[in-house]
Amino acid sequence: QVQLVESGGGLVQAGGSLRLTCASSERIFSHKPMGWYRQAPGKRRELVAAISHAGNTNYLDSVKGRFTISRDNAKNTLYLEMNSLKPEDTAVYYCNAIIYSDSDWGQGTQVTVSS
Repeated sequence: QVQLVESGGGLVQAGGSLRLTCASSERIFSHKPMGWYRQAPGKRRELVAAISHAGNTNYLDSVKGRFTISRDNAKNTLYLEMNSLKPEDTAVYYCNAIIYSDSDWGQGTQVTVSS
């Protein structure tokens, strides 16, 4: 059974914007800090942005001021607004809890930023 479904990725030119959406099961999402992660080819997966149940946020330095994470607790849904995109943002983006189970990863959504 799929627990996390990411969507909203695509191909965009540098400077463009995308909004990612993550539909989560209640088991993973409810009252837990959540995050958006990304994995570029040949690189390790990294945490890009995190948000607590109450809405407190933290960001990777390279995306501060450009990305905004948010959540809808009633809908078990996580969002990532990405602006001023750069080619180095190209990656597969995933959502998951901050303390996660390896079996919970979804398929991710591809974000490609052309220069």
